[in-house]
Amino acid sequence: MVQELERDFSQHSEMISDMFPRISAREAWDKYSLSQDQVDFFNEEGYLAGIKLLEEEQVDLLNEELARLVDVSHPKHDLFHEFHSNESSDPNAVLFHSLGHWRIEKGFHDILWNPRFVVAACQLLGNKAVRFWHDQLFCKPAKHGGVVAWHQDYSYWTRTSPMQHLTCWVGLDDANTDNGCLQYIPKSHQWELLEKIDLAGNMDSLKDHLSESQIAEYNQKVAIEMPKGYGSFHHPLMVHGSYENRSENSRRAFVLNVFADGTKSNADEPLLKGVPTIPAGQKMGGRFFPLLFDPKDI
Repeated sequence: MVQELERDFSQHSEMISDMFPRISAREAWDKYSLSQDQVDFFNEEGYLAGIKLLEEEQVDLLNEELARLVDVSHPKHDLFHEFHSNESSDPNAVLFHSLGHWRIEKGFHDILWNPRFVVAACQLLGNKAVRFWHDQLFCKPAKHGGVVAWHQDYSYWTRTSPMQHLTCWVGLDDANTDNGCLQYIPKSHQWELLEKIDLAGNMDSLKDHLSESQIAEYNQKVAIEMPKGYGSFHHPLMVHGSYENRSENSRRAFVLNVFADGTKSNADEPLLKGVPTIPAGQKMGGRFFPLLFDPKDI
């Protein structure tokens, strides 16, 4: 059992390193709560950017772990839910994308319980308890990093319901328009659910599914430039994407996807590769979807 705990960190539903302070829910809430203006902005625009989530030494630690994770010979490689050295079909437009690294490296495991993250997530979910959905890595190398096409996250997540999800994108490099930072279409979280598209395909393929009024809003995109260690939260229907990286600098980032406790499975098949099936209609929970923060503990 000890060997299994050390190999697959999903066996631990709590922090296992000293990367973050072990403080109470009350202390975390008092120290890291968003302002009401920030919550209001999120509800109105569909996103909230520029939130500091990591110190520089924490970013450095995660980048060290990332350098190990991208190696296909990593001894825990089999624990990934997905692993794409290049999700694009074009070798000149590389997009590294993976899911499941929280099971493999301690730092990427413990960021799920980062007090700065879980408090903000709770508030933006309407002060509901926060449960983990899955993680992602999106990395674009210098000079030939590929796109992440415009999309809505929930179009890939209809296997869970109701829609009460939240995404947090965090840069491990300074992110700007030159190296392919995250971009949003403000207020697009008020649109209906759109078609699921190929993430690493044509940047503008979603446009084929938009109305004339939506296309007009589509052209009002906003680039989210942030220093490394800062994050941006967005609604599950928020239309977002990122352009290619043609700069001299890499653009590495991780994503934490969560939902409010009480979300249920909507599929009688595994929700992620390597995860036991949760029958449709049953509440999401257990080892692979741990509870991260409960406001009742405040």
